[in-house]
Amino acid sequence: MSPDPTRPASTDRLDETSSAQLSPADQSPRPDPEHFHAALGHVEHQWNSGEIAAGAARGLVYSIVETLGTFVGDPDLPEHVRSGYQGLLESARELRTKIRE
Repeated sequence: MSPDPTRPASTDRLDETSSAQLSPADQSPRPDPEHFHAALGHVEHQWNSGEIAAGAARGLVYSIVETLGTFVGDPDLPEHVRSGYQGLLESARELRTKIRE
């Protein structure tokens, strides 16, 4: 069977960077905190500019808050990584409050 030419080769296997972030409990890679930071910034920018409805922005932020909350609650997460996710979780909660107003 030949590989799908429309699919990047890197999705077929984990690279060395991703495998370093595997949780022993679920063996799935965690997104870098920078990705969550970028997502929050994008939602905030889109909401402030009026390019996204408040309901849609709240839904996206809700998903981010739930995901970050799951990561923060993981007992196998190293403390230095947990503190980064906690800071992002606080930022996401602040954005959620701002959107509700």
